[in-house]
Amino acid sequence: MSAARRRVGVALALIAASALASCAQKSEPRRELTERERDSTLGKSVIPGAAAVTRTLEASDSAAARAGRMDGTVSGQ
Repeated sequence: MSAARRRVGVALALIAASALASCAQKSEPRRELTERERDSTLGKSVIPGAAAVTRTLEASDSAAARAGRMDGTVSGQ
C-alpha cells in the first residue's frame, strides 16, 4: 500500500470516527442547583466551616417558621 493511500485511509477513518462521535446520544443537561441545595451539600461536606453552614441553614429555617407562625396569628388564622 502506498503512503498516499494510507493517508487517505487514515483521513477517512478520522472523518468517520468524528461523524459517529457527533451522532452519539447527548446526555440531558444538568439541572442547576438552588442556593439552598448548594448550601446543604456544602454543609454535609468535611471541609472546614461546613458545620457552620448547616447551623446557619437551621437558624434560617427556624426564623422562617417563626415568621410563618406570626403571620398566621396576625391574620387571625
